[in-house]
Amino acid sequence: MSKSTVTACVILIGNEILSGRTQDANLHFLATGLTAIGIQLREARVIPDVEATIIETVNLCRERFDYVFTTGGIGPTHDDITADAVAKAFGVPLIRHPQAVAIMEARYESGQLNEARLKMADVPEGAALVANPVSGAPGFRIGNVYVFAGVPKIMQAMFDGIKAELVGGAPMLSRTIVAFMPEGTVADALRAVQERFAEVEMGSYPFYRSQRFGTSLVLRSSDTERLNEAVAALSEALAGLGGEFEEQTTPD
Repeated sequence: MSKSTVTACVILIGNEILSGRTQDANLHFLATGLTAIGIQLREARVIPDVEATIIETVNLCRERFDYVFTTGGIGPTHDDITADAVAKAFGVPLIRHPQAVAIMEARYESGQLNEARLKMADVPEGAALVANPVSGAPGFRIGNVYVFAGVPKIMQAMFDGIKAELVGGAPMLSRTIVAFMPEGTVADALRAVQERFAEVEMGSYPFYRSQRFGTSLVLRSSDTERLNEAVAALSEALAGLGGEFEEQTTPD
């Protein structure tokens, strides 16, 4: 990959996601937000609330990607173990952060800030807090790992608060050609164009609507010139097949 490529991985933590009790809404938001600032989301992993799994996954991903974002597991209950697991992944103790405590004290009335709620002020030593304007209890950043809450509204507010500090690469551009031909019909043409433009990501997505089979062909690249050339080449190849196609003008 070029030096202008900045990568990220999202780790979704929670037994409730894996069991189907909770439908994740965070991945789409993060993928969209990261793409907009020139960070390419390369992987997303869903893992359980198991300490060893969290430690292993965080350590693997923080070495492999420029940024890692986790969601879930930083609440007040016994099964919220993300902060402790991330501390162990970095080999540092979990501490009660004075600023986080002050934030919590300002949030709750006298007598309401119990030990369970104070647990949300525990972060790995050396971590920087990530503001939570929705419910107060902060997330944190340590190294290249950002730890967010799992509640979508809170997670979104946390991401919006830190995205200005993220350093992206060249933005990924996307163009879509809608071909009213089955995927099997366009496959060889798409393969030939992909071989000519290896640096342009190409994907095919079949659909059936209005009693017609078709294929959406999505081309993505950070190089505008090469993307335009690839689209032109693919359009020429599709024209040679004699089918109907058009470029989609609305966002994917």
